[in-house]
Amino acid sequence: MLAIFNSAELPVVFGYGGLVVLAFLALFLVCWLAEPRRLLNGTLFMAFFVVFWLWLGTTIIYTRNLLLIYITGGLFLITMVILGLIWGTSFIWLLWNAWIVWRRESHTLANMLTLFTGLGLLILWALTAFLNRLPAWLQVIVGTGNALMYYGTLLLFNFVFSLILYQMYPIPYKQQYIIVLGAGLLHGDTVSPLLTARIERGMKFYYRQINKGRPAPKIIFSGGQGADEKISEAEAMRNYAIAHGIPAGDTLLEDMSTTTQENLRFSKALMQKREIGKGRIRAIFVSNNYHIFRAGMYARAEGLQANGRGAHTSFYYLPNAILRELIAVTLMHKRRHIVVVGIILFFAGLSFIISFIH
Repeated sequence: MLAIFNSAELPVVFGYGGLVVLAFLALFLVCWLAEPRRLLNGTLFMAFFVVFWLWLGTTIIYTRNLLLIYITGGLFLITMVILGLIWGTSFIWLLWNAWIVWRRESHTLANMLTLFTGLGLLILWALTAFLNRLPAWLQVIVGTGNALMYYGTLLLFNFVFSLILYQMYPIPYKQQYIIVLGAGLLHGDTVSPLLTARIERGMKFYYRQINKGRPAPKIIFSGGQGADEKISEAEAMRNYAIAHGIPAGDTLLEDMSTTTQENLRFSKALMQKREIGKGRIRAIFVSNNYHIFRAGMYARAEGLQANGRGAHTSFYYLPNAILRELIAVTLMHKRRHIVVVGIILFFAGLSFIISFIH
């Protein structure tokens, strides 16, 4: 097999292939640095990732160094086996995670996404395993389910890459405002652990900026009062921050918003009112790490030139939270996904009709 590769061509493969890799990397970096709040960044990074590993593998083969080829080939196979096992048993991990979330969190529909996903995969893969024994029309349905699953998996990977890359975007410590996005209160007046993490992430940025010798930013606590809450989320957050050392004079309240998009819209209006005629406003916003990218997309939609920093979230909560965010982000671009799903269903319908004809 190695005879078909000419080692004399190695410099050409390495050089021109390397240029292609660098071109993909440059395209990704330009788009990411210009606007980090786009799903396109995840797509471009995945493209770079695939091209890089194709180039690396081809280069190693062209070296005709058997030891290097066997070592890297073995590592590649081991990696593929591990990933295959993780993928093949993903329904087990999802159901296990659903059980943990059920024990530790409220039993809401939003907290059961890993349960529904795990059960769906279990049923789909069980039917796929016996595909040849199923009626033709049911084979079409199972095949359509697999196509939709693969498309959903692609969307998930793209979202996760975009989410991770967004949190790596550099934000200088010279901000005028830190917007802390609200969340529901416990007992009507107490910040939850999730909300506490957001506040403390904002406080961390606040103190780091001061320690670097820069002026203290104002912290905007953003969140209205729900029907079952005694005070607004903004007031509860500010009370917590003041109790933990933040000067009251460095805090501001935005207590009218009821959604993330309103958090950002009303906070922007508050900043603009305070900074009339003073040029560009420098601000960041803070939320939990799984939520920060969608908040960034809302900020972009509102014309707010601000990026976010994510607060730590318990690991067990992340799978369910990321699935929820994926659904929300997908619905923000539902037209393009309706087109793709429509194409899949169109061909599924043709196959369904053909199965009955035959």
